[in-house]
Amino acid sequence: MKADRGAIARAVAKPPADLRLLLLHGPDEAGSRALADSYAAAFGDAERLDLSPQDLRGDPARLSDEAASISMFGGRTLIRVFGIGEESLAAVQALLDGPAAGNPVVALAGALSRTSKLLKLVEGHPLALGFASYVPDARDFAALVGNLAREAGLAAPREVVQRIANIANGDRAVAQGEVEKLVLYLDAAPDRVRNVEPEHVAALSADIAESDMDRLVNGVTSGRPADVAEQLTRLRSEGAAGIMLLRAVLRRFYLLADLRAEVERGSSAESVIAGRGKAIFWKDKGVLTAAVARWQGSHIASALSRLLAAERAIKSSGSAGDILAESALLDLARRAQRVR
Repeated sequence: MKADRGAIARAVAKPPADLRLLLLHGPDEAGSRALADSYAAAFGDAERLDLSPQDLRGDPARLSDEAASISMFGGRTLIRVFGIGEESLAAVQALLDGPAAGNPVVALAGALSRTSKLLKLVEGHPLALGFASYVPDARDFAALVGNLAREAGLAAPREVVQRIANIANGDRAVAQGEVEKLVLYLDAAPDRVRNVEPEHVAALSADIAESDMDRLVNGVTSGRPADVAEQLTRLRSEGAAGIMLLRAVLRRFYLLADLRAEVERGSSAESVIAGRGKAIFWKDKGVLTAAVARWQGSHIASALSRLLAAERAIKSSGSAGDILAESALLDLARRAQRVR
């Protein structure tokens, strides 16, 4: 089944007993992760089992077997699959067709195309629920930041909320991190509300100039590796973390995937961009039109895989850290340069 906002809010707060699979997808990866965390919290201290798409591709029966298994401790096990895609179609089909599945499964994917067989299976099955998370627009994102602050015990005026929203640049995870830093700095809590002043944000935030980040993103998608190298050097000196840079570029490629899908159904790049109206900032329309024309759907999918793999690698123990992010971004810029 396809969930709307109300249905997904109810499902993560009180998971239906017969729900076998919750599929969270869409361009707002941080939003999907937040929903997955809320879903997990609903199961309390249940065991966790993480499976990869590679696990499921190599053994399509494993997902249904794990979902039907009984924990050695007698409780339920929450099964999580990160980065799921079409390679797991057989595994999901087996899960939904199986005679029993006492352990719930939550799967996270990036942007899935409207022709995705996995998405069609989930949205058409009564034992599965799918929800797409989209990056909120500027107004909605500022409201989200305000809610995060209030729930954490911060009394923030509008200008402070907007400053945090600008810093996060639409990334929910970055916004959450900024709020958490302020909570620690001010010793705040839901029952111990603290006032936030602009100087507090200035003292703690990793505020990166928007123009620098925009030039980086545009340099990657437009195939200008020299510009990307220059912006990486500047952003590094300003304290920008590699994951922050990856996510900024990821958001652009998720948008490109959505736009390119319309182009490949027969629309022109210009008409697709124009059709989004004010949802696309006027300054970005020219560079986005060129990028949509340049990047084919298969190339965008490959770029998303490269970026997500770099983020996973950075998070692993003993990784090369921000160097991995810079390498991935330069590599993508060079790929774009070759198809100009």
